[in-house]
Order: sequence, then C-alpha cells, then structure tokens
Amino acid sequence: MHNFQNLVIWKKAINLVEDIYRLTLKFPEDEKYGLTSQIRRCAVSIPSNVAEGVGRNTEGEFKNFLGIASGSSNELFSQLILSEKLGFIAETDLKPILNKLEEIQKTNYTLIKKFTK
Repeated sequence: MHNFQNLVIWKKAINLVEDIYRLTLKFPEDEKYGLTSQIRRCAVSIPSNVAEGVGRNTEGEFKNFLGIASGSSNELFSQLILSEKLGFIAETDLKPILNKLEEIQKTNYTLIKKFTK
C-alpha cells in the first residue's frame, strides 16, 4: 500500500484536526469532558483510520477503514452543527470547517468507490 503521509486525504484530515482543536478551545469549560472531547475524538479518528487502513494487508481492509473514517466525519459534522446551535461556535467560524470536512468526505467517498468492484 501507500505511505499514508503522502495521501491527500490524510493531509487534509490532519489540517482539519488542527482547526478543530483551535476551535474547541473556545468552548465552555463545562464541555471539556463532553462535546469538546467527543468532537476532538471524532476529528482525530478520521486521519487515524486512513493511516491504519493503509497499513493493512488488503484493499478490502483499507476500504473498511475508510468506511470508519466516513462514519467519524458524519458524526463530527453533526456535532459541529449542534455546537453552533448551542452557541459554542459562530456560524462564521463553522462554515470554513464544514467546507473542509465536506471536501474530506468527497475525497473519502471517491477512494471508497475506487475499491468497490
């Protein structure tokens, strides 16, 4: 397989994680072990699953881990929308992050389709 560090999807996902960590620094302190933690874990899960999938033995296993990354990205999307509704994130801060997340989702979907026969 590939070196995961060379994959565009992994690079984009790592950049998203950085953005998520900066964004969640603004969340209320009482959400530290709640939504803040969950959002960060979902974000970290995306590049982590891409990397783990690359390290597996077959394309089918890689595809499975891309599927897990897809699930994490959808979970993250939902949590970010909820955070905006709760007033933890301004719409102006949320939009660029959601745009990056959607780009990652499209890239991931394209990769999954590549391994679907």
